[in-house]
Amino acid sequence: MLIALITVVTLAQPSAGTSSDQTIPPGANFDKAEFRLWVPAGVDRAQAVLVLVPGSNGDGRPMADDPFWQEFAQRHRLAIIACRFTDKPHDQSFIEDYVNVSHGSGQALLDALTAFAGTSHHAELAAAPLLLWGMSAGGQFNFEFVAWKPERVVAFVVNKGGIYYTALASKAARQVPGLLFIGENDLDSRINMISGLAALNRRGGALWALTAEPGVGHAVARSRDLGAILFAEVLPLRVTGGSTLKPIDPQSGFIADLKARTFQRASDAPAQTERTAWLPTLAVAKAWQAVVNNTPFEQ
Repeated sequence: MLIALITVVTLAQPSAGTSSDQTIPPGANFDKAEFRLWVPAGVDRAQAVLVLVPGSNGDGRPMADDPFWQEFAQRHRLAIIACRFTDKPHDQSFIEDYVNVSHGSGQALLDALTAFAGTSHHAELAAAPLLLWGMSAGGQFNFEFVAWKPERVVAFVVNKGGIYYTALASKAARQVPGLLFIGENDLDSRINMISGLAALNRRGGALWALTAEPGVGHAVARSRDLGAILFAEVLPLRVTGGSTLKPIDPQSGFIADLKARTFQRASDAPAQTERTAWLPTLAVAKAWQAVVNNTPFEQ
């Protein structure tokens, strides 16, 4: 059941779009859940929603105004929802309760989408497929959302976060394309956790790619740019105009060797999943290789 919602504001943006805010009352595993919608001018029907989630207890709503993501949304006919989630006070603040999305915070996002569908004249938002990008705890939220509602997610990014509630994701979740970023200079606990999630789920055939960024600590670095390339490539493969997403044939993609940082067509690769990554298209594979080798993207 949709819980009470409060619409805060609707206004025109100077970047040729419209923006509005929604607030969800506190829930079982979160204190604040606040959301900002941005829809580009001229987009009568969004084909998907780009969900932006910040780091631990951060206010990510200004991310809806990021020119990079607004241009991306305009080009691909997307709506943007930028999020703010905070925990209720507890004694281990480095463990974010709200990223355990099945306990309430995930439903808060879905409730906000439903509310925006009613207030923005974009009814499609209520059932729209999602692209999930986040940093740190934002990536944790994304991972757990995919584990909870894989049928809603086109593709997702996990980004140097450290706390996860799911280990082996369901088969359906493993079929959602994803990039899992680690920073070479980040905490060992974060590196080990994300590397383990990638290894475990790749053994189960996950369409995911562990992406190690050389010389990077706990920072966005190139994860935004590579994430956008993933989203752009996967959208036409999975979104058909309705709420049901098309599956991707794993053999249509590319398999990367994590140690050699090379890749080949999945149809030509051995069946081995150990120490490998899966990438959906040649463009994503080349961009992934550029990131892990710390070289420029091809122009």
